[in-house]
Amino acid sequence: MDTYTFTKKLNVKKSYDAIVVGGGVAGCASAVTIAKNGKSVLLIEKTNLLGGLATIGLINLFVPMCNGRGKQIIFGLAEKWLRDSEKLSYNTIAPTWQKGQPSSYTEDRYMQFYSPNIFALQLLDEVVSSGVDVLYDCIGVEPITEAGVVKGVVTDSKSGLEVYPCKYLVDTTGDSDLLRRMGVPVVKGENFYSYFVKMLTLDGLQKGIDKNDVYYAISAECGGGINLYGDNQPPNVPKWSGTTVEEVTDYLIRNQLVLLDKISKTPKNSRDIITLPTMPQFRTTCRIDGDYTFSVKDCYRHFDDSVCAINDFDHKDYLYEVPYRSLIKTGFDNVITAGRSISASGYGWDLVRVIPPAILTGQASGEAVSLALDKGLALSKVDVKKMQSNLEKANVMIHFPDEYVPEDKTVVIHGKNQTPTGHF
Repeated sequence: MDTYTFTKKLNVKKSYDAIVVGGGVAGCASAVTIAKNGKSVLLIEKTNLLGGLATIGLINLFVPMCNGRGKQIIFGLAEKWLRDSEKLSYNTIAPTWQKGQPSSYTEDRYMQFYSPNIFALQLLDEVVSSGVDVLYDCIGVEPITEAGVVKGVVTDSKSGLEVYPCKYLVDTTGDSDLLRRMGVPVVKGENFYSYFVKMLTLDGLQKGIDKNDVYYAISAECGGGINLYGDNQPPNVPKWSGTTVEEVTDYLIRNQLVLLDKISKTPKNSRDIITLPTMPQFRTTCRIDGDYTFSVKDCYRHFDDSVCAINDFDHKDYLYEVPYRSLIKTGFDNVITAGRSISASGYGWDLVRVIPPAILTGQASGEAVSLALDKGLALSKVDVKKMQSNLEKANVMIHFPDEYVPEDKTVVIHGKNQTPTGHF
């Protein structure tokens, strides 16, 4: 058979002002912001830990949050959570940044590795203490819509299929799962052959003992090890969109068996895998085709509707602003996204998908939903100036200072697969 119609009456559960589906850092930031603005919010997470790629995905790095010249660009909840992560786990912040922005020029980058598991627990503490309701081991299956407006979310859990009504929906699944299922236009991405795990080795343990720091005891091993830019992607390995169960399974099987082969060639008493990622480590799967598509061509450009300033984490100087229009699609009045599923293309998609910008766009989505709730507005009609003011009060840089812009505005992106390059 080609299709199958399933009909069942579903129990209706508690109603919320907003439902956030996806408990990665973007979803946590959105939910916390909505709750702190006095609204009722439910955060739905399909696994048993918060943080997404930043925790269970083992991508445990606040990438550089400065311009590479000693000027901090990214603040807000990203700054707070970076500092929180250092309180209970490793401190890998450069000495020049230990006490905040340096008083003089430095090429050291403001970044931080952290314990993914401890950080997941810290996120939970932040979310719960903010007044957010959380559902673990629960999947947001599909939005319930009426004339294009979301009225609730169908969930699947140990309790079976249920419905949670809501006034606004934030899709931070990372894959636009609910938005694409309700008809929001989307664009699929592609992902390279990379898969990273955490290891303990005898050599690493000795190094940790010598330095009196457990951070140095932990190392990484990989299945596929292709870099951020896809350089040297094997010609016989597909690039996965990650939007079907078949693709997800193929990616995992290929990488896990390569990893096993590598491990089998090392002395068995010399190492152990301490953590495998419990979600696919896809970077760019499916994002909305929003009112504006952010790209590298926006380097050094100011937007009237900017929700945050960000920097390039892999290149010095390059500065950007993320427009609110990249988080929404006009005509879909009460839905919004944040993190790696906002409207962005090419290397621009890479810039917004990493932890600090994901947190900031999550924070912005929370402010937008809160303002929309106050007046019952479509998200495309919220007062952007008021949203920007609220974000600035929360220590978010909305517009980067023009004095940070270099005379030479040439933008050249690393990696042989990245185009375009040159003057924009």
